[in-house]
Amino acid sequence: MKLRLAIPLLASLMLTLPTPQAQTPSDEAKYWGKDVPNSTDHPFIKRFTGSWLTGYSSAEWDITRFPTSNVIGKEKKFQDVVTVEGKQTRLIYLAPRGKMPVEVFRNYQQALQSAGVKVRFVCETQCTALYWAWKDLNEPNKGMQWAEGSIFTPTSSRYSHSSGLTPDKGMMLVGSIKRGDQETHVLLYTSVAAFDITGLSLTYLHIAEPKPMPAGQVEVDATALQSGLQEEGKVTLKGLFFDTGKATIKEESKAQLDEIAKLMQAQPNRKFFIVGHTDNVGSFDANQTLSLQRAQAVVNALTAAPYRINANRLIAKGNANLAPVASNAEETGRARNRRVELVEQ
Repeated sequence: MKLRLAIPLLASLMLTLPTPQAQTPSDEAKYWGKDVPNSTDHPFIKRFTGSWLTGYSSAEWDITRFPTSNVIGKEKKFQDVVTVEGKQTRLIYLAPRGKMPVEVFRNYQQALQSAGVKVRFVCETQCTALYWAWKDLNEPNKGMQWAEGSIFTPTSSRYSHSSGLTPDKGMMLVGSIKRGDQETHVLLYTSVAAFDITGLSLTYLHIAEPKPMPAGQVEVDATALQSGLQEEGKVTLKGLFFDTGKATIKEESKAQLDEIAKLMQAQPNRKFFIVGHTDNVGSFDANQTLSLQRAQAVVNALTAAPYRINANRLIAKGNANLAPVASNAEETGRARNRRVELVEQ
């Protein structure tokens, strides 16, 4: 039994233990082997022969976390974790009855490694602690669409698709592959489907492909800028965008620059600080430099054509990570802390 794979990637998951439900013999024939509507394999990895998609989720851009080692800390959580921003694909496959989890898992593992995936860790036995740490780290069912029907047993019970993955005979692989300057991540987990009585194996694949967030979708107009300045003496410029670790303003920031210029041209006597802020990732000195460089880039853009704001009206300041507006413990907070503000002089 072989898998076809073009390029590898990363995954994550965890589900709760199932509750059996009554079934009729006709149910199995009605739903058996039918994929989730409008779902598809990831283009880089094909399913284990004879499997079908019972769970499917695809987000063009989202944030998730992957373990980078199998070290579990004192709080029963993964000690080493990486945050991945980009396209997230989650797939759950039900293998044909009689195929044991280890056979399915090793076929995926062989295919991934043959394609060049760098394996960070593999667990085939006694993986329960990894399962629960993973469940704590991620939302395995996030955005998941489910196939019709249930996980059927040869007897007279069934289990919901959402409860199929369990710690029972669970196996996990985490790895990544370099594609250009980006690292795509893959998490593979295989276990019995619900309980041994089903005679089925379930596999969860999470593939995370880093890419920049689509920007330029939100801006603060001149009226909102004025309102924020009146209320607090400062306002966050949400429509300014930079690549990670860089100070060059991206093209999609033009709409926000237009609105800042509009405000300053309408009120020629007002002066402002442009203040850059960062999260706490990296050294303080590096963050101080980056925050100042980004603020200065905004000043430079506003004082150059086509805006030509008088340079005496703008002063760039860098504040590094000294004034967070949210906790830096989570990526959502760090994203809020990475900002540029317009502050009244």
